[in-house]
Amino acid sequence: MPELPEVETVRRGLAPVMEGQVIARADINRPDLRWPFPDRMAERLTGRRVERLRRRSKYILADLDGGETLLIHLGMSGRMTVSGDPLGRFVHDHPARQKHDHVVLHMGSGARVTFNDPRRFGAMDLFPTEAAEAHRLLTGLGPEPLGNAFDEPYLVAALKGRQTAIKAALLDQRIVAGLGNIYVCEALYRARIDPRRKAGRIAAGRVTALVPVIRQVLQDAIAAGGSSLRDFRQADGELGYFQHSFDVYGREGEPCRTPGCAATIRRIVQGGRSSFYCPKCQR
Repeated sequence: MPELPEVETVRRGLAPVMEGQVIARADINRPDLRWPFPDRMAERLTGRRVERLRRRSKYILADLDGGETLLIHLGMSGRMTVSGDPLGRFVHDHPARQKHDHVVLHMGSGARVTFNDPRRFGAMDLFPTEAAEAHRLLTGLGPEPLGNAFDEPYLVAALKGRQTAIKAALLDQRIVAGLGNIYVCEALYRARIDPRRKAGRIAAGRVTALVPVIRQVLQDAIAAGGSSLRDFRQADGELGYFQHSFDVYGREGEPCRTPGCAATIRRIVQGGRSSFYCPKCQR
């Protein structure tokens, strides 16, 4: 599933052709994705100007001039791609409609934004912009890891006394929003913290040092266009490249990249998910 860097990469790719532009027509080619689409979705989108395109956790939010917000979740295999941008930022001609092109937004500029999702685990919803934080998918989310509210004192307090493993704690969206399996593995490696360590027993100094590490991992991934493991594509259809920089994720049995470390990367299962770590470097 796309994590924060992938979603942010898509948002940045969509912004030039969506922000400030009118949705001239919305084609809704099926009644649902993971859940049914909202009532009259095509009608409510058509003619609306996209005032702002933002991200909350792993969701893209398009604030419309009519006072509603379009929520987009890519799910497991969803892609949002742009074609036909008349300003030349996206040179692809409009492709023929594909089987899994479930939502197509025809922008007034001539650009086309297509949501393609073969496995249909994605989702879209429309709701009043002023009530966004109360939406069932957004309420209760923790602070954004790249935002000001996610700082050292916050994380120390949030982890204090927790008996869960640090890996599980960082995946808890109520503690920090948007982190997923890949980037938690990478951040814990850079911070030299064993993913099995109980969150509440990690010294405050080490937790404090973890905050800038998490930020840097995410910033590095965004700069690389995210990670393409299976289905992820950027808005222009290109692959992300951060997977070539993984230190531990997916590298079971391979040598640790820390100079002088002779250990190999191990994989364990925590909460039904694979954790990759170096048994020598991470304590």
